[in-house]
Amino acid sequence: MSIIIDQTKRILIQGITGREGRARTKLMREFGTNVVAGCTPGKGGQDVQGAPVFDSVAEAIAEVGDVDISVIFVPARLVKDATIEAIEAGIRLLVLVPDRVPLWDTMEIAAVAKDHGACFVGPNTLGVLSPGKAVVGMIGGRADAARQWFNEPKPGRTVGVISRSGGMTSSCGYYLSRAGAGISTLVHVGGDSVIGLPIPDVAAMFQDDPQTNAIVLFGEIGGSQEERLAQAIVDGTITKPVIAYIGGAAAKEGTRFSHAGAIIEHGRGTHAAKVSALREAGATVVDSFSDLPQTTLDVLTKLQIAAS
Repeated sequence: MSIIIDQTKRILIQGITGREGRARTKLMREFGTNVVAGCTPGKGGQDVQGAPVFDSVAEAIAEVGDVDISVIFVPARLVKDATIEAIEAGIRLLVLVPDRVPLWDTMEIAAVAKDHGACFVGPNTLGVLSPGKAVVGMIGGRADAARQWFNEPKPGRTVGVISRSGGMTSSCGYYLSRAGAGISTLVHVGGDSVIGLPIPDVAAMFQDDPQTNAIVLFGEIGGSQEERLAQAIVDGTITKPVIAYIGGAAAKEGTRFSHAGAIIEHGRGTHAAKVSALREAGATVVDSFSDLPQTTLDVLTKLQIAAS
């Protein structure tokens, strides 16, 4: 199985007629994603890669039927209105690709999503990819390359990947696949300080996925997502093995590492605190990213031996 995205999910692209929207729609459809429509105000009646374009989300749904996920490719200043339009039209999962979305806009999106029972990935996310099934967003680049880079799930040797770094999401999937692991889903949660689906929530999805045997995490300094995952392990909410690497070991207080969601302030969000919390909870934390693939395979092998 997979989480969030597979070939059955019906996808709408908001901002489909823009340069990024057109390019990514092509790549998504080539990978197998079921893009059923697009939406750009004032551009209704066009066609992008075989997907009909409508002026509004409500019009698109009225014409093509229910939509499971909307992927947002609009300028940052328009993300709030586009996302709320989709939520109010009945879409319950959104993928917010743009970066530089104002913090207060994201907070308003979160409030509206909560009121409507919806959720969102991002902002500032490369998206989600389930090998052999579908991709939403920008992970993996060209479809033929993504198929080569990321292994499909393998019985007893399948991991779910959660990353706070866009580029490292693909790197984790690539090196884990080269080491022999299968991938159920790659999830880039987003690089901003306020996001829709944080690490613990995505880990809970992998916990409930029977095909995922272990969870691999690429974490970073800043925030408390990794510590909250550690607490979920302690509480017994997450019982599958967690193998993690935390970036930013050399960062000092006040350092901004990579993006807005990774900054140490007032002694919180440090590398040491995250590593300590995860190890004390029972997760396997590697000191070098290069050790992550083999360590993951070792954990999967122990699981198979224990089950035999």
